[in-house]
Amino acid sequence: MGGRDCAEKLVDMKPLIILLSFLFNSTHLASSADDILGVWMNATAKGQVQIYREGNKYFGKIIWLAEPNDAKGLPKTDKNNSDPNLRSKPLLGAIVLRGFVYDNGEWNSGRIYDPQNGKDYKCYLKLKDPRTLNVRGYIGISWIGRTETWTKVR
Repeated sequence: MGGRDCAEKLVDMKPLIILLSFLFNSTHLASSADDILGVWMNATAKGQVQIYREGNKYFGKIIWLAEPNDAKGLPKTDKNNSDPNLRSKPLLGAIVLRGFVYDNGEWNSGRIYDPQNGKDYKCYLKLKDPRTLNVRGYIGISWIGRTETWTKVR
């Protein structure tokens, strides 16, 4: 095969090479279970959650609130919690993501707590890209729920 024939073959393969490169890069986004670690701004930009690992499970706690104090100037508490004994607990430091396990590019089998309504939901997490996290909370089956997009802060 001459040099010209080889060059023409490479030009013909360019779309295939680009496609394979894209597929490799997109599956590589969550190649490590620890890619999720860090601080994430929630969808409303009213809070930040630090995701951390304990053993082989992942958790998240509130580390920043845009409005950390209530109308009286006191730290906001978990006033909507279904457990009356926990309603006086501060929101800062509250664990809102619990027990996630990394599996094939997703973090599954976890729970998410929504302090806005005091309810706990099944949840899975998936990176859209290194700085964007899709958080899907649901009841029963995953198509009955809501997805939020969180942005990595650090």
